[in-house]
This record gives sequence, C-alpha cells and structure tokens, in this order.
Amino acid sequence: PQGPYYCAVGADNMFGRDIVEAHYRCCLYAGVKISGINAEVMPGQWEFQVGPAEGIEAGDHMWMARYLLHRLGEYFNYIVSFDPKPIPGDWNGAGCHCNYSTQPMRDDGGYELIKKAIEKLSKKHEEHIAVYGTGNERRLTGLHETASIDKFSWGVANRGASVRVGRNTERDGKGYFEDRRPASNIDPYAVTSKLVKTTVLDA
Repeated sequence: PQGPYYCAVGADNMFGRDIVEAHYRCCLYAGVKISGINAEVMPGQWEFQVGPAEGIEAGDHMWMARYLLHRLGEYFNYIVSFDPKPIPGDWNGAGCHCNYSTQPMRDDGGYELIKKAIEKLSKKHEEHIAVYGTGNERRLTGLHETASIDKFSWGVANRGASVRVGRNTERDGKGYFEDRRPASNIDPYAVTSKLVKTTVLDA
C-alpha cells in the first residue's frame, strides 16, 4: 500500500540507505552517469536513475551501475533483486522507465514529433512488451501506477499510462517523453534499440 516509505526518512521507514548511498558514490567515482536515487513505495525498494546518456551509452552505464550494486551487495550482505514484482500484493512493482528524445524533439515544435513517435509506439505495443522485461505481466496490471500490459495508452502527467508526457514538455512544445512500460530487469540495449527503431528508423 501507499504508505510511509516513499522518499521517507527515519529508521522505522528506511531500509538499505547504507548500500544505496554507497552505490551512488561508487558510480560517481567510476564515471557512471548516475543522476539520482530515491526510496520507493515498498519498504527496502529503491530506485536509481542513469543518464542523460546518448544511444548505446545508456546501456553501458546501466550495466555498470547494476554490476557495482551487486558487488556492494556482497560487501553489505544484501541480496539485490531486479524482479519487476519482487513481493506479491498491494505494492508497486519495479520498473525501468525510459526518458527518451531525439534532438528534433527537443527543438522548437518538437512536441508534434513526440506525438508522432508515440503514435508509432502504439502500433507496435506487443513488439515492445516482448523486450520490456521478464515477468512484466505481474507488474503491468493497470494498478499501482501502471498501465495494463494488454493495452497501449498515453497522457500528459499520467502515471497510469504506458507513455507519459511531462507538463513542461506540453507547455514548452518540446522536450521528451517517458516510456513507463519497461521492467527493472530489462536488457537496456534491447530497449533503447527498439525505441530508436520504432520512432526513428521505421517509416
């Protein structure tokens, strides 16, 4: 349930901050493009963000961040899981949301290109789901800030959509969009490749 753990503080709410902050420092030292961390809805569930990164580089940095986290797990005696629904029940799952844009999308008038890209994604929903993580059907249920795995949707500032466009992007007429479908255990190379192929390379 949505409770006291999301972005919280205090020993009664926070579990694992030691390894999470050590991981952040290790990533910075190693040159990994980590850009944020936060505690998530389930106790002991944490998120880290990688990027901005361009193209295949995003996968490189994601894999190194995962490797460092597993190595720190050995040191702190934690078992790290990237399962998209590690604990069954009334909890949020674990995703790997992908914030994505091309240079023209970030230029003036780019919002129209973003909407065209989203339309392309809508027509290849099943193809994307196929590479968006193992066990993702346990997470993409239409509950807990997810869209149903069976139906594509998008919206502005809608955390329950397959693809979310930020209010700033809508307001500025340019920016990026967030594909919220990928699970936490994705192969990042497969996901970034699929996004580029669908939105740029395919007619």
